[in-house]
Amino acid sequence: MRDPYEVLGVAKNASEAEIKKAFRTLAKKHHPDTKGGDPAAMKRFQELSGAYDIIGDKEKRAKFDAGQIDAQGNAKGFDPRAQGFEGGFPFGQGGPGRGHAGQGPGDFHFTWGNRGGQQGGQPGGQQSSEGFSPEDIFADLLGGFGGRGRRPQPQPGQDFEVQTTVSFEEAAGGGTRRVVLPNGEQIDVKIPAGLKDGQQIRLRGRGGAGRNGGPPGDVLILVSVAPHAYFTRDGRDLKVDLPVSLKEAVLGGKVPVNTLSGTVALSIPPGSNSGKVLRLKGKGIAGAGHERTGDLYVRLVVTLPEADDAELRAFVEHWKTAYDPRNS
Repeated sequence: MRDPYEVLGVAKNASEAEIKKAFRTLAKKHHPDTKGGDPAAMKRFQELSGAYDIIGDKEKRAKFDAGQIDAQGNAKGFDPRAQGFEGGFPFGQGGPGRGHAGQGPGDFHFTWGNRGGQQGGQPGGQQSSEGFSPEDIFADLLGGFGGRGRRPQPQPGQDFEVQTTVSFEEAAGGGTRRVVLPNGEQIDVKIPAGLKDGQQIRLRGRGGAGRNGGPPGDVLILVSVAPHAYFTRDGRDLKVDLPVSLKEAVLGGKVPVNTLSGTVALSIPPGSNSGKVLRLKGKGIAGAGHERTGDLYVRLVVTLPEADDAELRAFVEHWKTAYDPRNS
């Protein structure tokens, strides 16, 4: 194994706190459970663990610095293969991060070699001269991974998804709508002004309860907007068809037109054709934030009376104007 100081990236005169911090940071980064069981990560993790076993222990570090033991914790001149050790690691068979035979990949039972004259002691049974064991660090590291003794991880609560339909006027001007959640709870939901068909409203923290101290879920409300009897919507603008008589179209005049905020008088210019579009500024959907307030676009539809009008017929029959709209 490489020099343990080099493996952990610390100086030879590093303090115990600096060595411990370096090991914790690297072990979290390279733990096999965070790498999907990648063999390279396992090898790197074993190397880090072996390095910390040497210089993370005050007595072993002193012996290593004095040249009495090598980077694997063996006395100089000692051949671990001749003694039945696998790979020369100071850990139990299989190295750190592997379970004993018959255990699943999530069961981490680390064995630490040659502490206090004992070989392969179980976690929790061996301590350094400072009264702390590397297992204390692994217990913290493995809290979020698999393995025995792991702490339950916080889990967010379930998100509730519901659907509701609001009127065109509610979507345009805002309002309040009561909805029933999947758990039977009824809540009043604020409908923001200018809401669009298919828009989703999120109520954070109103969903299912979290587990193990996790945050509650959200409520996701998919809103459909019912169509209007005569308005259509284009962004924040509104469009409407307005029937006008032949006289109004020819001579012009004031014609009442409905808007979302009430009825207003629209000025029809003389000689207006069917299909002419007039704009009522600011009579569309109210703006939100930096968005402008929309306009209302009124399309004139010249409409003749349903019943036969003898006077109109006589007028047209004697109308001398040679006007052909198809050639205009």
